[in-house]
Amino acid sequence: MSDPIIQIRNANIYQGTNLILSNVQLTVNKGEFVYLVGKTGTGKSSLLKTLYGELPLTSGEGWVAGFNLRELDWKKVPYLRRNLGVVFQDFQLLTDRNISENLRFVLRATGWTDEKLMEEKILDVLEKVGLKSKGFKMPFELSGGEQQRVDIARALLNSPKLILADEPTGNLDPETSDEIMRLLFQIARDYQTTIVMATHDYIVVQKYPARMIRTENAGITDNATIAV
Repeated sequence: MSDPIIQIRNANIYQGTNLILSNVQLTVNKGEFVYLVGKTGTGKSSLLKTLYGELPLTSGEGWVAGFNLRELDWKKVPYLRRNLGVVFQDFQLLTDRNISENLRFVLRATGWTDEKLMEEKILDVLEKVGLKSKGFKMPFELSGGEQQRVDIARALLNSPKLILADEPTGNLDPETSDEIMRLLFQIARDYQTTIVMATHDYIVVQKYPARMIRTENAGITDNATIAV
């Protein structure tokens, strides 16, 4: 039985007044892993930004994690983002505090106040990404792969229904990319978290096959699900 986390219908996606993607039709279900591929400038980032509320949806219909994108305003965007996790290519960790404090900062920013619950949550997400003993480390003391794991831990803090990953293996060597991909697939499988991953890395796509959505010719094409 399908359980849509993303539903986009008849949508045109704009950057300002520029039409980037037209007539977008997209449904992504709970626990699904989906690649978002396409050449630079074909709309991958614009689609992701629409999904997490940075770009307004002004045409068509869209729902993400139960939120109506057409009804989003600046007051509602933070509530949408509490239901999402975003993983960046460049980690975006705060360099002046250790890993646990990086995660605590995000919890406080999203409304957590109970110190004991925050500590439990930090240990929980670090364990999920295999870094339970590294909370006291500073970001510069971690490898690139470990920093990306912290970024994924940060995305898991509010038990999101959906993780949007923007080139999460872009700055990593092949062996570390493998580790991160296995972790992301494990999260989708074990926690039924939907993951949409933008990537240029076709080696990763071939090695870890999944449904693929391509941005091209001002629209999207969907290959449906490849059997793993």
